[in-house]
Amino acid sequence: MAPESQNDNNETELGITDKEDIEALKQALSAEKEKTENYLASWQRAQADFINYKRHAEQEKQEISRFANSALILSLLPILDDLERAFVSMPPELAKLDWIEGIRLIGRKLRSNLESMGLSPIQALGEPFDPRLHEAVRQDNGKEGIIIGEVNKGYKFHDRVIRPSQVVVGNGQQADEEKAG
Repeated sequence: MAPESQNDNNETELGITDKEDIEALKQALSAEKEKTENYLASWQRAQADFINYKRHAEQEKQEISRFANSALILSLLPILDDLERAFVSMPPELAKLDWIEGIRLIGRKLRSNLESMGLSPIQALGEPFDPRLHEAVRQDNGKEGIIIGEVNKGYKFHDRVIRPSQVVVGNGQQADEEKAG
């Protein structure tokens, strides 16, 4: 009986060892599953971050290409202003000359080309003063907060102000003509 009893003992020890091995394997498997889930979650975060980075970089690239010409356009605005001032101050007898009309045509062509690139004038006269669009250079008699004069025309480029309008704003005191009437 001794050999049989020893055999049972070995089987019992093998059974205990197998159970311990199974438990150790289950714990190792659980630890590996946890690592795998962490790696997957990290990979998903990295993928989402990369997608967001690509989207942001593409938006930035579009923004840069859209506004790349703004410096050039801004440098052309004084020329446009000078042309407008020249036409306004021109004596009527010169205004009828053919070469003056040719210069007017050049001015219109310049304005139309700039507008096709995204330039648009800011409306000022008669509008309420808006510090995002207008720069007040002085106040004068007129309806309070309303623009009554434009010293220098302002412009937007693709809905972004590149030069605010320099304006004269009413101070709330009525002009002499309005008081008398």
